[in-house]
Amino acid sequence: MITARQSRAARALLGWTQETLADRAQVSLTALKRLESESGLEVYETTRDQVRRALEAAGIVLLSTDKGEGVLRLHEPNDQQGSL
Repeated sequence: MITARQSRAARALLGWTQETLADRAQVSLTALKRLESESGLEVYETTRDQVRRALEAAGIVLLSTDKGEGVLRLHEPNDQQGSL
């Protein structure tokens, strides 16, 4: 499950606005704002899933351990440094 903080952090890593993510995830901007809100608003699981899938398709890995949550942005193959 994606958290509000993970969604905001992933957007920051990608340089995406809320509008961009909503468009890529095919969810309404209002639904995304609810997901990213810290006020505990109800969000459909399908919305969370669509947002997660859009971020993963862009190279984001959602991390969750007993010590906390986070995000990781994978390098694209042509972004690798030091390749010969």
